[in-house]
Amino acid sequence: MGSEVLIRGTGEIASAVAVYLAREGCRVALQSSRPPIAIRRRMAFSDAYFHGAVAFEGLQARRLETLQDIGDVWARNEIPLLAMEFPQAVAGRSWSVLVDARMNKQQVPEPQMGLAPLVVGMGPGCTVGGNVDVAVETSWDRLGQVVRSGSTLKLAGEPRAVLGQARSRFRYAPVSGILRAEAAIGQRVKAGEVVARVGDTMVVAPFDGIVRGLTHDGVPVETGNKIAEIDPRPGEVKLSGIDERPRRIAEAVAGIVSGLIPAGQGEAEA
Repeated sequence: MGSEVLIRGTGEIASAVAVYLAREGCRVALQSSRPPIAIRRRMAFSDAYFHGAVAFEGLQARRLETLQDIGDVWARNEIPLLAMEFPQAVAGRSWSVLVDARMNKQQVPEPQMGLAPLVVGMGPGCTVGGNVDVAVETSWDRLGQVVRSGSTLKLAGEPRAVLGQARSRFRYAPVSGILRAEAAIGQRVKAGEVVARVGDTMVVAPFDGIVRGLTHDGVPVETGNKIAEIDPRPGEVKLSGIDERPRRIAEAVAGIVSGLIPAGQGEAEA
């Protein structure tokens, strides 16, 4: 396809979108203006922000702090991770497509139409013709459906339950501060075991399980940020690669960008 695509975010959904678009021949870049708080880091490119480069799904992302070397990174078939403010990233190239994959469920995305010829949003808060040109549903009820008029579904309900554990699987920052990891992704933990600290406040496992996600050590977090996930299925849980939800969202975005999903097919009306 050859389109230049800027993706806001570096988490598992943004990374899945990057993989699918790169496989379609797009020149893709991820953007993050701050150290990512992504928790499922084995399912994302986010750690390139900290380590300079990271491999995922047969591709490599490389951190850049300026746009000067972006062409060289693309020439090596790598994905630039732009560690810079969004206005700097979006104004520095003539992007064909902008994809907002930040998944800020509690905040309505700002108006972004006109920043690229095609602006794709996803999840709650997207209004076609308001802040995006087209959107993708991210809730399990309509996962991957394309919205070309009206708004996406409002945030509602709990996360999908796993062995009876829904929201309880996730740990949230109890205070603002610097996160210090005391466990590792893939580690088995017991109920009450400390997985991280934020300042002097402990974050403990709510039940026996495996650490599926954990924000990178040393990242500043704010009260309420999702910082860890404990899964009750040791030996069964997927820890790396592209999971079902990111895959279906990424397939929808790739369809939009490539024109493979014509109007009326796989779409949801508000």
